[in-house]
Amino acid sequence: MAELMLYNTLTRRKEPLVPLARHPETGRPLVRMYVCGPTVYDYAHIGNARPVIVFDVLFRLLRHLYGEDHVVYARNITDVDDKINERAARDYPDLSLNEAISKVTEGTNAQFQDDVTALGCLEPTSQPRATEHIDGMRALIERLVARGFAYVAENHVLFSPAAMDAANGRLPRYGALANRSLDEMIAGARVDVAPYKRDATDFVLWKPSKPNEPGWDSPAGIPVPGRPGWHIECSAMSMAKLLEPYGGGLACDDPVANTFDIHGGGIDLVFPHHENEIAQSCCAFGSERMASIWMHNGFLQVEGQKMSKSLGNFRTIREVLADWQGEVARLTMLRSHYRQPIDWTEASLRESQTILDGWYRKVDAIEATTPDPAVLAALGDDLNTPAAVTLLHQITDPAILKATGLVLGLLGQSKAERLSGAGASVDETTVNALINARLAARAAKNWAESDRIRDELVAMGIVLMDGKDEAGKPVTRWEVKR
Repeated sequence: MAELMLYNTLTRRKEPLVPLARHPETGRPLVRMYVCGPTVYDYAHIGNARPVIVFDVLFRLLRHLYGEDHVVYARNITDVDDKINERAARDYPDLSLNEAISKVTEGTNAQFQDDVTALGCLEPTSQPRATEHIDGMRALIERLVARGFAYVAENHVLFSPAAMDAANGRLPRYGALANRSLDEMIAGARVDVAPYKRDATDFVLWKPSKPNEPGWDSPAGIPVPGRPGWHIECSAMSMAKLLEPYGGGLACDDPVANTFDIHGGGIDLVFPHHENEIAQSCCAFGSERMASIWMHNGFLQVEGQKMSKSLGNFRTIREVLADWQGEVARLTMLRSHYRQPIDWTEASLRESQTILDGWYRKVDAIEATTPDPAVLAALGDDLNTPAAVTLLHQITDPAILKATGLVLGLLGQSKAERLSGAGASVDETTVNALINARLAARAAKNWAESDRIRDELVAMGIVLMDGKDEAGKPVTRWEVKR
């Protein structure tokens, strides 16, 4: 098996992936990956699509290298959050808050799932919801309080980075992921000020719910209902899906058993979210690491500017999909390396469309064989998708081209599927019938009828490419105009 090298944000260097666990039935290596998913209160924007696509490519590559049954990929759904509460109260003022929250989270999650499916992403192995893992969060919090890393104050439970740094043993340094000291992190981040905090960097694991808010029985003897903080949610969900089925989790004190292989997300999550996940998880189990490798994708800007609603360049995934096939958006993402910033432009989308049209002319109706080794080697070098795309242009065998594209989540659509997406409202049968009628008119030298049919097809958004087959017989290929 080829070695897979991935850049580790924690160590700031490329490292080989060495799976920590073995499949319980086959005994072969088992890869476990967790990626932070959406907070379901609004349409996901195109920046949110980047980690979904990046880690879908990694998921596909891992499945190719290790086998589909030997990769476990969890991507969570955050359905407990202040923004959800605010959106629910605003959009459904006549409903109880709990009913309104259910409408917001169910509707938004359905939109997200439709969007990422249109982008060509596989469904993860599991998509745990925060509300399904409250028990695990409470148990983790109890464990942290008992070990002296968290404390109760005014019905809150707070984690103490100072207690973590004072502890002896194999625990990592708080701030190691962000590569900053406590003072630097305080200066560079917005820190909630509260009189019940012992230190400015202490962060919330659990907080009391207001009378009208969702709430659950609180841990650590707190007498009022409450709800979890954001960071503890991901620690509990990753543990439940990646550790507990394979010998780790709350019932196991083995630090190595409580470490999984890959944790991913956007670069904006390094601090405080991922830093705090590490702190909670490692302190709960005495682990040196929560995950072996931490991967983060770079920022996205639009037409050279930071995306924002005030600039009028804010783009949701759904808005992009209204104008472009999901595969076009996907290829546009993959033409930049995942760790580098990406500039999202109409010109890059048009270029991606042209590239895909050219590839599809080669692979339509072709059965895939085996992927190109050079492309797999490029992907094995820290998921170098720009190099992989460049190499795709050099593949002359259509069957190999298609098989290689599939590893990237490309070239898997039929012509009918491509015509049914954004910007395409034509029926393939109708188009082919009109083309055959035009060819018949040309053969009969009925140029007026031939021109009329051509104009009808152009009005439908069809680009015609006239030529001859190997026998010299006139043929016409076609595609949807972009």
